[in-house]
Amino acid sequence: IETAILRGVWYPTTVATVSYAAKQLIKKYLEETSDDVSGLPFKLHDFGMRGVSSFESGGIGGLAHLVNFMGTDTMTALLFASEYYNQVDVAGFSIPASEHSTITSWGRDKEVDAYKNMILKFGSGNIFACVSDSYDIFNAVENLWGGVLQADVKNQNAVLVVRPDSGEPAEVVVKCMELLDKKFGSVVNSKGYKLLNKVRVIQGDGITIESIPGILEAVKNAGFSTDNLAMGMGGGLLQHCNRDTFKFAMKCSAAVIDGHVVDVYKDPITDKGKKSKTGYMSLLKGENGYFTKKNIPFTREED
Repeated sequence: IETAILRGVWYPTTVATVSYAAKQLIKKYLEETSDDVSGLPFKLHDFGMRGVSSFESGGIGGLAHLVNFMGTDTMTALLFASEYYNQVDVAGFSIPASEHSTITSWGRDKEVDAYKNMILKFGSGNIFACVSDSYDIFNAVENLWGGVLQADVKNQNAVLVVRPDSGEPAEVVVKCMELLDKKFGSVVNSKGYKLLNKVRVIQGDGITIESIPGILEAVKNAGFSTDNLAMGMGGGLLQHCNRDTFKFAMKCSAAVIDGHVVDVYKDPITDKGKKSKTGYMSLLKGENGYFTKKNIPFTREED
């Protein structure tokens, strides 16, 4: 039974913990650089479905991410929410967004036409994203989006989210924001940071719990609000983890022998980090959240 439970819960717990840690980082920078932090639930988007080991892994891990955020491209997670949690409302959301082949199929000489088509299809909505690094991200930002299509972007109702998808994330994100600021301008919020007009950036490559702080710090140091940025996390969210990521373990802590609770634990002399908890454990909720209470007298009611 212990093995079955361990197998069933380490993965979603680990994904949810990674997602939660990312949320705390993003929240910190939003509070420091933004007037409006209401967009936090959509600042880390799940791009991980195509990199997981199975349909089930995508559903389980993707749903774990939705404990913390509301943005996802992992449709399986929505199906699992409905199937296993009777979730009537949609558990997560996405926006219209291009993929590399939907841009490159136009041909390199018609790259600007591919972008123009995105404006025509989705410019009357609220927001849409377009991957823009198929050839030259900086040319696309400065001379296509910010040049040939500048008036179209400014006049549309929707906010354009430019997606770089290659290179060193922090450097590319900051340079894209600087070029977008040059072409579309920005306003300075009450915290003293720039918020771009009509455009945003989503970084969907190289996003891990280790890389996120550097990206956020680079954006802040460049004078831009975190509200300009969203991130898409793929393998780093759903696949690049294992049971040892957070040393996830389940151990027997007590046994009832002849009506008495006996402590059961391990305490290896060669690794004190593997010492396990002892006693009859109960998860209780107090004023400061959940905590464990040990050595509770065993009774049928508590069983």
